[in-house]
Amino acid sequence: MKLIIDARFTKTTQHDGISRFTSCLIEEAAKLADVTMLINDKDQLSLLPDVPYVLINSPLSPMEPFVARTVNKLKPDVVFSPMQTMGSLGRKYGLILTLHDLIYYEFPQAPGFLPAPVRLVWYLFHQMYWPQRLLLNRADAVATVSQTTKGLMARHSLTRRPVGIVSNAPAPGAAPRDSTVAPEPMLLYMGSFMPYKNVETLIRAMKYLPGFSLHLLSNIAPQRETELRELIPENSTVIFHHGVSDTEYQELLKRSTALISLSRAEGYGLPLVEAMSVGTPVVATDMPIFREVGADAISYVDPQDPQDVARAVTHLAVPETWHAASRSGLDRARDFSWSVSAQQLLDLAKSVMKERKQQ
Repeated sequence: MKLIIDARFTKTTQHDGISRFTSCLIEEAAKLADVTMLINDKDQLSLLPDVPYVLINSPLSPMEPFVARTVNKLKPDVVFSPMQTMGSLGRKYGLILTLHDLIYYEFPQAPGFLPAPVRLVWYLFHQMYWPQRLLLNRADAVATVSQTTKGLMARHSLTRRPVGIVSNAPAPGAAPRDSTVAPEPMLLYMGSFMPYKNVETLIRAMKYLPGFSLHLLSNIAPQRETELRELIPENSTVIFHHGVSDTEYQELLKRSTALISLSRAEGYGLPLVEAMSVGTPVVATDMPIFREVGADAISYVDPQDPQDVARAVTHLAVPETWHAASRSGLDRARDFSWSVSAQQLLDLAKSVMKERKQQ
């Protein structure tokens, strides 16, 4: 099988979720098939595995609807895109598009790093479902990362195409923390600061957690940081890291008491799996996707109740409870790996090839 994976959403200096998803899938899929990457900036190669690549237009280029003209020349059997927006006019190959979640139908504010015209189109796009159906039905199959999102796609009849799971997984090479070293009174948050992430409640919970520090690890816009700083309770310690490297992230995970996510909507929740994979307990919103990811290994809370969050953290601070939660997380994290995800992708690609041969 000749498989092309669209890596044009890969970052150039530090991974975000889509970037890491793509990179890790490519690395594992290349062990199983003939894989070529599509990039639009050679600086992306610093975060991608050593796999053959082709340099083409940006996915945000006006030429994107016609990108199949270029891709056809590479004669792939199947092309996989980690997004649903890849152009397809005139394609002569199997196409798998990805829908990670339906968050932006409930919270349609676009990420701030996008240009203003793109943010407007993004907002309008998520006011109705039919544009999403048009995008997804151009493919031969659609991938998503969780059964929860697959169920939501079916509920809203988003595609007539087969939907397969290509799941997320923690960063490769993470080693469990030393269980003989007591955790420090540190709480971590990894993720964006968009309103649906509900970082406000997490900050308010610090009022009830004297002696604990909260570390907000991701990059944040100055205006948003100012808004959140105004919420910090008196005598509470909240540290803005403005981004951390993978090495720093692992080091902080292995020192902290817990990672916390009070998001009101998610497509997966990768930081939860990353924490469990090193034995760091997790406190998270009680909602279907986090139940799917964490099963019984996570402490679930009401995301609107700061005191409920504080109670969960205080309970975890008991050594016996913390060690039990750490072991449960490690056991649960073993169910997720990029080798499994790559095989899921290859199986879906084979089904696309089979279906196209029968047409």
